[in-house]
Amino acid sequence: MGFWDVLLFNIATVLGPRWVAAAAHNGTSSISLWVLTATLFFVPYALVVNELSSRFPVEGGLYVWTKEAFGDFHGFVAGWTYWTYTVFYFPSLLLASAAMSAYVVGPRGDTLSQDRTFLLGVSFALLVVAVTLNIVGLNIGKWLQNAGGVSTYLPLMILCGVAWLVWMKHGSVTHFTWANMQVHWSWDTVNFWSQIAFAFTGLELVSAMSEEVRNPQRTLPQAVLGSGVLITAMYIAGTVAVLTLLPADDVSPTSGVFHAVTVGSRVLGIGFLGILAAMLVSVGNAGGVGSTVAGIARVPFIVGIDRYLPEAFGKIHPKWRTPYVSILVQAIVSGGVLLLSQISETMRGAYQVLVDITIIIYFIPFLYMFAAVVKLAKRPDRLANANAVLIPGGMFGVWVASGAGFLVVLGSIGISAIPPGDSANRFLFEVKLFVGTLGAILLGLILYWRGARAKREVTSN
Repeated sequence: MGFWDVLLFNIATVLGPRWVAAAAHNGTSSISLWVLTATLFFVPYALVVNELSSRFPVEGGLYVWTKEAFGDFHGFVAGWTYWTYTVFYFPSLLLASAAMSAYVVGPRGDTLSQDRTFLLGVSFALLVVAVTLNIVGLNIGKWLQNAGGVSTYLPLMILCGVAWLVWMKHGSVTHFTWANMQVHWSWDTVNFWSQIAFAFTGLELVSAMSEEVRNPQRTLPQAVLGSGVLITAMYIAGTVAVLTLLPADDVSPTSGVFHAVTVGSRVLGIGFLGILAAMLVSVGNAGGVGSTVAGIARVPFIVGIDRYLPEAFGKIHPKWRTPYVSILVQAIVSGGVLLLSQISETMRGAYQVLVDITIIIYFIPFLYMFAAVVKLAKRPDRLANANAVLIPGGMFGVWVASGAGFLVVLGSIGISAIPPGDSANRFLFEVKLFVGTLGAILLGLILYWRGARAKREVTSN
């Protein structure tokens, strides 16, 4: 992989239209949040991923780094949580994707994007397509991923173009000032802050292909810098664009980007742009779901978790050579979680529960990652590795980068437990959050202890 390959991969992996919509729903203060998070989290996170992936250029990523630093048990916890977060991530991504795809039908998409029957039906259809394609093989999955990268960035560029034209002709519906763009405290919006950090994640996925990067010492930092600038700029520009076309209270945190494009294109008399943007992002979301299914389903045996799971998880399809049992289990559990999340919740509330559980579980391996880079930096082979892309500033730089990243991640986990202001039932929201998070972690620990005991019995015999 060369510079452009890594840069485009990072953009396709990290950038998400739904986070632009969520930021716009939060209001003008999101603009300063994007800048702060890019500085305090995205930059340190990129430096840490660059160093660890170049020092340990083997498949496994977060699992390998954690195991190298803290041993098998902590490696398992990092790998398990990184795998299981997808059963909550898929439902939230599917709901957002279904809401966005509603605008393919034009103005009627405003109503469809809030219709529970439509959203659940499209979500399950997307899940079936993604699972089927990835069981058959990766050739189509790779094509979808590449198409997904272009189909994610282009609709956001259309959004910005439409917003600029509307602003020039009619002005903005939102008044932007330095004061209202500053971060402000609110119990109703603080839950969103963790989503800002989550929106910048995904760079660690390229670590699985670090052996395939040409001249990693030069390519990785340049590609991360380039993609970081483009991603941050688009998040900020996209948020401003949505708020130019819609007031914050009218922005859906899932489909707000395409509602804004539809409204703006109608004002300009070019309504087909809204339909085009929705069609493009539907392809992009299909690619995102497909590539995530393909990648994460391989974690159990890439990182060694399959030693603690039933043997069926390690089965490869005899014809298509894919881990079909792992893929099917993920799909079935994700479908069940999607249905359970609807209990006594609005569609927006159900989506938010899934997002918050995803963030909490997903960020547990990140705590390990930021701690691991400090411990592994003390090894003498750090400076002797000619291919390593080291964090600048020696141990002081390592502590600053890891400390900033660790604190942002820890804070994001904490504030994800705060229900948003529009939650239908805050107590039930907390119960779902607690049960879903704790249940996923405890299941992993039970499997680990069961597997460890079985291994001891085999050794003793």
